Amino acid sequence: MSDIAANINDILLDLPVGTRLVAVSKFRPVEELEAAYSAGQRFFAESRPAEFFSKVEALPKDIEWHFIGHLQTNKLKLVVPYASLIQSVDSFHLLDAIQRFCAENGLNCNVLLEVHVAMEETKQGFSEEEILSVDWGNVQRTEYPNVRICGIMGMASNTDNTQRIDADFCKIKEIFDKIKSANPGLEHFKELSIGMSHDWKTAIRHGATMVRIGSAIF
Repeated sequence: MSDIAANINDILLDLPVGTRLVAVSKFRPVEELEAAYSAGQRFFAESRPAEFFSKVEALPKDIEWHFIGHLQTNKLKLVVPYASLIQSVDSFHLLDAIQRFCAENGLNCNVLLEVHVAMEETKQGFSEEEILSVDWGNVQRTEYPNVRICGIMGMASNTDNTQRIDADFCKIKEIFDKIKSANPGLEHFKELSIGMSHDWKTAIRHGATMVRIGSAIF
């Protein structure tokens, strides 16, 4: 378990001020999360609702939990009341469902819009054309009053081609900047969640405010 603390410390030494480390703890036992918590880690991310909920129940209450997986609308009750941030909002269908759930339960929910730019068709997310065609400030105000759109999440292509990874992150940052400049009314729109264990240092060069790291920690 001491390796977990050392790995977290090594990553934090390389993170610039203003970039948060989100520990991707999916499939990891609670004991490993406790070791990370003891090392000072407070941001954790899960991708399956049932596992997310069970770990929320088992671990200290000052943890900020992020959800990063594909979220089915029939699983919202396991995630929305407990998530500090849902990073993987990939469709209007999901946005609509989160809004309804929040309105019915007196909640507000922080989300990131997931954008798809990678080569793999299996990845979820809004296309560039789709996400840039929306007046997000107006839509949030009129259609999603209980949902705070806090930024963008994206993944680079799963490849060893560093130029492709760099280009993907560049594109995601460009989309982020366009939405931010076109929607000054999106007061919470500040987060750019890009970068994982194999490419987070590249993501930092493109302005990541969060990096999602799992295997490099655990």
